[in-house]
Amino acid sequence: MSGEAGRTYLPQGLPIPVAEADGLSAPYWQGMRQGRLLVQRCRHCATWQFGPEWICHQCHALDPDWTEIEPHGRIFSWERVWYPSHAALRQHGPYLAVLVEIPHASGVRMIGNLLGDPAQAVSIGAAVEGVFEHHPHPERPYSLLHWRLSSVR
Repeated sequence: MSGEAGRTYLPQGLPIPVAEADGLSAPYWQGMRQGRLLVQRCRHCATWQFGPEWICHQCHALDPDWTEIEPHGRIFSWERVWYPSHAALRQHGPYLAVLVEIPHASGVRMIGNLLGDPAQAVSIGAAVEGVFEHHPHPERPYSLLHWRLSSVR
């Protein structure tokens, strides 16, 4: 996790996230490696959107810009996951998956893991902050964004 050298939340053995062959999400993953959360914003109509697309969802202009935002939001939905979705997670459950709404980016939503005790109480609307987890993989370094409950209300 960011600030905790060498410590990671997810176990080894999961597929390494990479951008599509056409490079659509490459700026997002590059931002992650730098500890920056980037989402798309149309330079024509200022609409925010996530996940990445080559076209604006609102005005259909091509190639929206990537804009850095603060990794803070609120839990929109959540699930306590009891059964692993990948063999590498077999001994890693349960865990909490959250859908986080980012109010300062027009309410775009992102899925991630909620750090902390997997038995903790989770409330819709709870404030969360992003935590970057850096993986210095020798061939393909990558970073992920997790969430933790925030003291900010």
